[in-house]
Amino acid sequence: QVQLVESGGGLVQAGGSLRLSCAASGRTFGTYGMGWFRQAPGKEREFAAGISGSGGTTRYTDSVKGRFTISRDNAKTTVYLQMNSLKPEDTAVYYCAAVHVIKMGWDGVGNRIANYDYWGQGTQVTITS
Repeated sequence: QVQLVESGGGLVQAGGSLRLSCAASGRTFGTYGMGWFRQAPGKEREFAAGISGSGGTTRYTDSVKGRFTISRDNAKTTVYLQMNSLKPEDTAVYYCAAVHVIKMGWDGVGNRIANYDYWGQGTQVTITS
């Protein structure tokens, strides 16, 4: 089992950058694929980015490609989401999620809520125009 705690959210002007962090508990972080989802007011939670347990595969939703970068540091048991060229439509609560490689494989990256078993509490990102 893994516990996830997000940080790094805040209020930023359009065009700015933020880096979100998700710290995971436990010494088996390297055996989990990780994902970032987001939920805007009045909308369903959606996939933003994911990284495989091996770290060798990443996946992004089309709207963030070229602007967001997901990475992981297994030594620090942390996954990051670097967000550049932010837009007002990126405003949302951002959630970190994890799934064990037994379920997703070492190189698989899920893009559905049902692919993930563990979730953080979320961090608010607000982009002003």
